[in-house]
Amino acid sequence: MEPAVDIREVLKRYWGFTEFRPVQERIIRSVLEGRDTLALMPTGGGKSLTYQVPTMARPGVCIVVTPLIALMKDQVDRLRARRIPAVAIHSGLSPRQIDIALDNCVYGDVKFLYVAPERLASEAFRLRVVRMNVTLVAVDEAHCISQWGYDFRPSYLRIAELRERLPGVPVLALTASATKLVTEDIMHHLKFAEPHVLRSSFARPNLSYSVRRTDDKNGQLLRLVRNVAGSGIVYMRTREGTEQIAEFLRDEGITAAAYHGGMGHTERSARQEEWLSGKVRVMVATNAFGMGIDKPDVRFVVHYAMCDSLESYYQEAGRAGRDGQRAYALLLVAADDGDRIARRFGLEFPPLEQIKEVYERICSSLGIGIGDGAGASVLFNIYDFCAREHLYSGVVLSALKILQQNGYLTLTDAQDNPARVMFCVSRDDLYKLRVKRDDLDHFIRTLLRLYNGVFTDFRPIDEGELATWSGYTVERVKELLKRLWQLRVIRYIPSNRSPILYFDEARLPRADLYIAPETYTRRQELMRERFERMTAYAANAERCRSAVLEEYFGGEDPEACGVCDICLERRRNEKRLDAALREELLRRLDAGPGDPKELCDGLACAPERAAEVLRQLMAEGAARTSSDGRVEKIRK
Repeated sequence: MEPAVDIREVLKRYWGFTEFRPVQERIIRSVLEGRDTLALMPTGGGKSLTYQVPTMARPGVCIVVTPLIALMKDQVDRLRARRIPAVAIHSGLSPRQIDIALDNCVYGDVKFLYVAPERLASEAFRLRVVRMNVTLVAVDEAHCISQWGYDFRPSYLRIAELRERLPGVPVLALTASATKLVTEDIMHHLKFAEPHVLRSSFARPNLSYSVRRTDDKNGQLLRLVRNVAGSGIVYMRTREGTEQIAEFLRDEGITAAAYHGGMGHTERSARQEEWLSGKVRVMVATNAFGMGIDKPDVRFVVHYAMCDSLESYYQEAGRAGRDGQRAYALLLVAADDGDRIARRFGLEFPPLEQIKEVYERICSSLGIGIGDGAGASVLFNIYDFCAREHLYSGVVLSALKILQQNGYLTLTDAQDNPARVMFCVSRDDLYKLRVKRDDLDHFIRTLLRLYNGVFTDFRPIDEGELATWSGYTVERVKELLKRLWQLRVIRYIPSNRSPILYFDEARLPRADLYIAPETYTRRQELMRERFERMTAYAANAERCRSAVLEEYFGGEDPEACGVCDICLERRRNEKRLDAALREELLRRLDAGPGDPKELCDGLACAPERAAEVLRQLMAEGAARTSSDGRVEKIRK
């Protein structure tokens, strides 16, 4: 059915655009017709508008499921800046803040509710969602629902339960990276009424892809940075690598900064802002950098080492040239990179016993006993854990990924976390304590009045809320919490920025921890296949690089881009060949007029090419057709 509101008018009113990009309008109309839709759109292709416009065209709330809390906050801020009411619920909020946000979705005028997939299982969410007027469920990064995808997250499987609670509400699944196998898996797990895929072109006509095989990566990097004006990103595999290359570029007089997950939130934010503002020209980063970065004038992205997959490479390289102007994506490949990839592949799949060992050591280090921990969420710094346990972080990360894929636990990205409190003494012992200072006694009473469950588990608290209800300043509240901590009345974790580890299941004995061998083996095969497709892309010396990428993501009969290194080399070869053909044809014409076919016979090229060069000579006035139909040279 035709939407009641003109979607172009909605686009103009809220976003200031007059036209949709290709496929955007088809996706929006599909959503408004109530059809389950899987939209395949490249990075930077305007995915968010495909659920935002139809939601603003009619009454009701859109639930947006996304795994990236930083993106969630960014989207909410952008919508609010356009006077569109939006909220997000995630682990960075206190239970009271989550209750208020959900109530606003039921009783208020909220249009967009952003939610992390882990939150779909919470009782607070389940009770409220059935009372909301939900008109659309949008699933961002939808490939995460497929166990055959490169970023499978079991928590995404809960979206099917959400559909059961919202019968008749259509789903819009969005991804920038899904092969045919993953596409089918997404529609299966999201319980599509019928298969329905809308695919945008993955071609980026302004982006020039190149591969340089070299043992002097620094030299090639410097050459590109000096020859291409504007800002850029250099992706490295390791944290140490980001620091080294940033220092190398600075030594060469180029403003550069390093960015990686080991830095504090304040430092990362400062460096990101310097790059966004143009104060720093080149950001040298691990793949922790880039998600949600909206800088349209990035002129180059360099990969110092190969990615694990073409999905990752396409997404990261695609951060260049979003303004439509010429940009460059360069992959640097050294002779020994193949061996490094083979070693990395080995680390991605530790032996099953090693995975169980990592699981046990994580649980023990966090004080979680067998049978305990179900539903628990704890701060977890993997690098601190590895240093304490003398483990290699690559193996632990891989073990965590496989444990996550089997539904035991989930490690989030670093995020803002609320302060947390748990009493070290029982309620009875607390009443027996004689706290001599009135302010502490008043503060404890306020804490107990506001928060339940603080005697049995760490509970998130809001220091601002405590300040409001106690009458103290936020600074004073923090001082009192630290004082109670020193008195060993409470355990207190101040608000911070750190990854959180969720335990989806209670801790199992080692013998009962089951990693499905068929899934493990199948994922191993798919990972190897992705590695091989990545190395084949790097080794390719014949096919247009853009066409290779388009085909990988399901494009049919893609056209050559004309701007990648292979297309440019082909064009240079054609020019050289044309020059040689011109010279040879003119030499033959010097001997006298000739039949066009005879003039072109025996040349080292296709007859059509030779005929084209002959036509060019005639168009330029270097030759002409004589009265008898032969071609003769015009002598000047």
